[in-house]
Amino acid sequence: MNHLQLFLPCAAGVEELLGHEVHGITKQPVSVLRGGVMMEGSWRDVMQLNLWSRLAVRVMVQLQHRPYRNEKDLYDAASDVAWELWFTNKNTFKIDITSQHSPLKSLNFAALTIKDAIADRFRHKSGARPDVDTHWPHVHVHAHLNTDSVTLYIDTSGEPLFKRGWRQDKGDAPLKETLAAAMLAASGWSPEQPLYDPCCGSGTIAVEAAQMALNIAPGLQRPFAFERYLPFQKHVWEPIHQQAAEAAVTGPANAQEITIFGSDVAHRMVDFAQRNAERAGVAHALQLRGGDALQRMPPCSTEHKPVMMINPPYGERIEVRGVAGTQQTADTEDFFVQLATHWKSHFDGWTAWILAPDMKLPGRMRLKESRRVPMWNGPIECRLFKFDIQGRRVQPADKAAVQPGAAQ
Repeated sequence: MNHLQLFLPCAAGVEELLGHEVHGITKQPVSVLRGGVMMEGSWRDVMQLNLWSRLAVRVMVQLQHRPYRNEKDLYDAASDVAWELWFTNKNTFKIDITSQHSPLKSLNFAALTIKDAIADRFRHKSGARPDVDTHWPHVHVHAHLNTDSVTLYIDTSGEPLFKRGWRQDKGDAPLKETLAAAMLAASGWSPEQPLYDPCCGSGTIAVEAAQMALNIAPGLQRPFAFERYLPFQKHVWEPIHQQAAEAAVTGPANAQEITIFGSDVAHRMVDFAQRNAERAGVAHALQLRGGDALQRMPPCSTEHKPVMMINPPYGERIEVRGVAGTQQTADTEDFFVQLATHWKSHFDGWTAWILAPDMKLPGRMRLKESRRVPMWNGPIECRLFKFDIQGRRVQPADKAAVQPGAAQ
């Protein structure tokens, strides 16, 4: 188990960021591929990556890669894998299959063929076959078919890694934790910089940033599939998990140390965010309040290069609410125009990052982006736009109304 071929899938656009993260966790060479990264690692690396990766969707071990032409070749490929080294006939399993330009006519039949091969191997080895469970299996087997080759993986994560275990309260179209982490990584944000999300929803960006700042491992609060596999050794895993728990920065933070802020026009969502922050162990490191993004004043000064990080409502996700969204329409152009005006008036010196599917958003906001990073929010192709806000200067007579920390 010291020479495993590992593949970590991720959202499109996040591959380079994931490669840097994986190398930092394992200190091993990493190959960046389309849709994820690959590396050679040990069983210990499998556990560390599941525990510490913020950007990967899963950690999978490649068990087979060979050419194929038909379903019989798939059967033979699956039959030749020593599945009995990974789980027993008392475990349930499921086949997940994807393809890219596969010549086979039916992916369902291909998945059934691989399932039969695994079951038949167990029956031959032990006299009994494991059951299939399509809802809550103990083991996920992933098969990927391209034009002429099949690759088989066993998933060591179980539930996708964006399910950290703390977000039990969520609203419409919640941002995945892995994408929030990717936004923070792409921006180059560091905990020394104040961070503010004016459309925080259930708090995903703010909570993810706070866990990063407090060095809380993203997988600390959840179980993993590898804990049910035969190579798992409890006496090896427990010290790794305990070390991560001890590495987290705990204890109440002083008021002057709180530099992560969030607000939302829906007070119900702020309540959700607060409860999520408490479950994530970061409530003491956040300030969450209700308020319209078009009216809220800066929560801090510009002394330490503050950053806004925003995944605003847009047509494909949810409707805009607040000052610009009183009509509750899918047309959010007015919201972004008014948001830009508000920023120019009150957020001079801030850096803002917006994730949006509108490639012409900078022109609509009359702001010049200094960077645009391709990212996918689920099936929606987006760009993460960076704006260095240089607004009009507030006249001395107006300063009292917009002082950082003033009544909001």
